[in-house]
Amino acid sequence: MSIKTLVLGASLKTNRYSNIAIHKLTSYHHNVAAVGLRKGVVAGVHIETSLENIEDIDTVTLYLNPQRQQVYYDAIIRLNPRRVIFNPGTENPEFYKKLKEAKIEVEIACTLVLLSTNQY
Repeated sequence: MSIKTLVLGASLKTNRYSNIAIHKLTSYHHNVAAVGLRKGVVAGVHIETSLENIEDIDTVTLYLNPQRQQVYYDAIIRLNPRRVIFNPGTENPEFYKKLKEAKIEVEIACTLVLLSTNQY
């Protein structure tokens, strides 16, 4: 089983960082799941509108501001990923605390930079 990344806050808009991240993750042959406001397909990845059928996630990379993250707290913790990456603009100390209590690694970084510097 290859490790899977969930892009949360996925957008169909090509100028959005979440969209660019999906393209970059797939180009690096990562297994990608995506959840956003609208269903669609980006780089062959189907964007879902809920976390309902998402499973076996190693990494969640966030593209939602802290207020929009709140509704996902429990669902992300239930997914029990190894880590959650908080991309620029998504920093959320309240959520860091909940994740750390659940023994989930918190990484404050940019997925695009991590990929391009082989640190992903």
